[in-house]
Order: sequence, then C-alpha cells, then structure tokens
Amino acid sequence: MTQKHNKEKVVLAYSGGLDTSVMVKWLQLEKGLDVVAICGNVGQDADDLDWVQKKAYDMGAIYSRSIDMRAEYAQTVLTKAIAANALYQGAYPLLSALSRPLIASKLVDVAHETGATYVAHGCTGKGNDQVRFETCIHALDPSLKILAPAREWDLLTREQEMAWARKHGVPVPTTAAKPYSIDDNLFGRAIECGALENPWSEPPADIWTMTAAPEDAPDTPEEIVVGFEKGVPVSLNGRKMGLVSLIAALNEICGAHGYGRIDMVEDRVVGIKSRECYECPASLALITLHHDLETLCLDARTLQFKHQVDHLWATTVYEGLWFSPIREALDAFCATTQQVVSGEVKAKLYKGSLTVTGRRSPCSLYDQNLATYGDGDSFDREASKGFIDLHSLPSKTWSRVQGPASRALASEADETDDAGDDLVILSA
Repeated sequence: MTQKHNKEKVVLAYSGGLDTSVMVKWLQLEKGLDVVAICGNVGQDADDLDWVQKKAYDMGAIYSRSIDMRAEYAQTVLTKAIAANALYQGAYPLLSALSRPLIASKLVDVAHETGATYVAHGCTGKGNDQVRFETCIHALDPSLKILAPAREWDLLTREQEMAWARKHGVPVPTTAAKPYSIDDNLFGRAIECGALENPWSEPPADIWTMTAAPEDAPDTPEEIVVGFEKGVPVSLNGRKMGLVSLIAALNEICGAHGYGRIDMVEDRVVGIKSRECYECPASLALITLHHDLETLCLDARTLQFKHQVDHLWATTVYEGLWFSPIREALDAFCATTQQVVSGEVKAKLYKGSLTVTGRRSPCSLYDQNLATYGDGDSFDREASKGFIDLHSLPSKTWSRVQGPASRALASEADETDDAGDDLVILSA
C-alpha cells in the first residue's frame, strides 16, 4: 500500500458476498472512510480467493488482501479445540467460534500496518459473531474503534440491500438468494435461518452438502484408524498427514457415510435460543476418537477434572473469550495432559454412525493382567477387604450418627419408651 490518503481508514472483514460488498461502498459514502478489505481463508473455499481481492478494489477499496489462514488455523486453533474435546452444550464443535479470533487478529494486524483507526465487520445485530469479533478486537487493541454497519443502516431486507447496491454501482447477484445463512471452514459447516427457524420442522434435504443421507450411505461399513501424537491427529489409516489434509480427507470419508450431521437448539450468547444445523464429519470424528484415546491414557482423577475443563473451554470460546486469561489457563492444563495422549484409535462408519472399535497406545494405563478374569490375573483380591473397610468408613460413621442406622436406633428407643409408658399405666 503505497498511496497516501487523507481520510481515516477502516479495515473491513470482507467475504465478497452482497452484504460486505455493499458495506465497502456504504463505509465510503456514509462514513467518509477509506476502506481496506481483508478476506481470510479458513477453509471455506479450497480454491484461490484472489477474486475476492479484485472485487474489493472494484468496489473502491484503497487496499485489499486475501490471506490463506488454513495452516495457521489448524495448528494454532484446531489443535487446542481437539485437546479440549470442544463441544458446546455437548454437541457443537465450535466451528464458527473457533475461526473468529484468528480472523480478528489479522484485522487488527492490518489496522496497525495501514494506520487504520476503525475495524468493521458484517455481522448482524442479534448473532454471536458480533460479540466474538468485537470482544477479540477490544482485547487485542482497545484503542481501535469498531463499526457494525448491519446494526446501523436501514437496509433491513435483501431486496432493500439489492436496491441500494444497484443505485450505487455494487454488483448484484443474478441468481436467486439461498434461503439459508451459511458459514463454513475446515471444521465444518453451519446452516441457519429459513425453514430451519421452526424447531419442529425436519431440515430440508438441500441444506446438507457435506454428508450423504444416512439411508443412502453405503451398505458396507468402512473402518478408519486415526493416529495421535501428544493429542494432535497425525495420521489416517497409517498414512502420515498434515492436519489440514487429514481434516479434508476425514470430511470426505465420514461425510460419504452420512456421519456428522447435527440438529440442535442452541443458547446464543445474546440470550436467545436458536435452531442450528451443522455438518461436521471430521471435527466430530476427531473429537470422539481423541476423547476415547484419553480414556486409555489418562488416570481417573485427571479425566474427571478434565471433563469440567473441557466444558468450560467450550463455553469460554463460544462466548468470544479466546483472548482471555481463563482460556490460556485452561489450555495450559490441557497441554499438560496431552503429553501422554499418543496412539491410535479405530472406528467403524456405517449409515450415519461412527462406532469406536479399538484403541492402543504406548502410554496406555490399561494393564491386561490387572483387568483379566482369565489366566495371568495379577489383581490381589485379598487387598479388597481392607480397601473397602477404609473406603466405606465415612459412610458407616454417617449412618451411625446421622443416617439410616441412627434413625433405626432412635425408632427402637421410642418403642422402648412407649412400652415403658404402657407398663406404668397398667401398674396404676
């Protein structure tokens, strides 16, 4: 960026779609700002996004850049999500929530590079992403001002937006608008709005693009084997792969068997319930297999506590608090546990299901000689009696003083008193 401009600059998170294309022009005309348009590729498009960069220039942006973030996203974000078995409300693998912090960090970096005083995004005024983008930007640089055109302008319908676009020379799509709102990246695909807003209605078949209908999936099961090193997926069916390639391959394999569909009612950060549908073949598979390997490699108390950590990690990230002390502390705990989470897990895919069928690890805490009921059993049964006596001692003490045994004694005492009273009466 070599040209000098006297106007203040705004860095816009730009997708190339109608909304953010209108925003490029709107920010120039309504706010009097020079627009720097940044598009981040986090896996939503396997092809080059240079066309987005060109389109921004056509809309009058003074600078535009398309940034391929896929490798960084996988290595610095998705590895942490897998380590934390991240499922919001036990179901959603956080695909949108995970990409926002990285995109926000790039917007802030470009703002610093270009001397911009504003950052803008295309989020609506009732969704989660406005919270995530703005919280991340505030955490990274509190001095930056944030603009959210969709919260300000009076373009309330797609038709109004298209009319404004035509009037101001913004290219208008010639194809019919899709009735759904879509967000996708390496970790899956989110679908909302339209017919999905009725939680009783079955999702229309046309919303699913990554997964086959389970009833149409192959009649023959397929086995997959995923290898992990210190909690990070590193191989698929014995073949070493980078994480981006491994996720892409698993999306295809699992999706072909109809695995990875989610239909849920989700509690948004802004306080409303929303019906959401997701396609997450690879992310659900990896989290399921990773958690299974943890059960083999981590001791019982660590597993029990990590379950709480995993839940808090997912909620923290869902709420946009990626850049926060609590997320860093939770990551530190997870990183410690992952030092021994190495090995392989195998699973069977069949008509919409994934069933773990085996796991092995050089760090396994499973001792067959202790677990077996057959030959080679080394468990000392004679030690059980003393262990049970000590383990149950608090229960016995409670029962005697406050619990069932104490109540039984009290009842016996009452009966004895009643019998004594009867004798006194008879004597009289």
